[in-house]
Amino acid sequence: MQQNHSVTEFILLGLTQDAMKQKMVFVIFFIFYVGTVVGNLLIIVTIKIISYNECMTQVFALHFFGGMEIFVLILMAIDRYVAICKPLQNPTIMRRQVCIILIALAWMGSFIHSITKVILALKLPFCGPNMIDHYCCDLQPLLKLACMDTYLINLEWATNRGAICTSSFVILMISYIVILHSLQNHSAEGRKKALSTCTSHIIGVVLFFVPCIFIYTRPPTTFPMDKMVTVFYTIGTPFLNPLIYTLRNAEVKNAMKKLWHIKIASKSKR
Repeated sequence: MQQNHSVTEFILLGLTQDAMKQKMVFVIFFIFYVGTVVGNLLIIVTIKIISYNECMTQVFALHFFGGMEIFVLILMAIDRYVAICKPLQNPTIMRRQVCIILIALAWMGSFIHSITKVILALKLPFCGPNMIDHYCCDLQPLLKLACMDTYLINLEWATNRGAICTSSFVILMISYIVILHSLQNHSAEGRKKALSTCTSHIIGVVLFFVPCIFIYTRPPTTFPMDKMVTVFYTIGTPFLNPLIYTLRNAEVKNAMKKLWHIKIASKSKR
């Protein structure tokens, strides 16, 4: 049976085509969204008591997803390097099996990194103060509550985490410099497209790694701004990622323009 490939795109009609109903749906979803955000903010502001196990769970989640973000950024750099510097070998190098293996390695690496941090946190003795001067459980504020001399441990952890963050950031920036240098062999259109993609990736790398380096590469000291910096790279950066990566994508821009033109045409017909 011969397939028809004349259709190259689809248009989602959404929940309704009626203008009044569209406004009602927008208001309803907006109320749900605002309610969700306000509810989460109230939880963050009002809940001040967390159990020991829940605190350890937060440590695991924070470092698991942070490690995953690092691996994803590295895999994105590898994908861009192969696509731009070795375009003919791209389908062979970045085939489906290879991508699955890389994703599996990213999950495994993140799990090992986070479980190691939890094991280290579980070894800390807590027998006195239990007020954490932070908005979430992390190793740095927990060390301040431990009933032992934590200077050398904190110094060792800062060196370890700082080496991971700094080396990953340097490797990523060098890789993008190599990619941008190779663009001189491409056409003007190819350079423009690759430059747009790499710029968005570099912005994502900088927004994630600069706060991480600021938090995790210091000796055992804390600053009042640590809370806001942590909020930025744990909440702000993931929130900005869709805007950074999609709004600089030519296909997304074209799709938004088409949607806008269709919207204007439908209103003019009425």
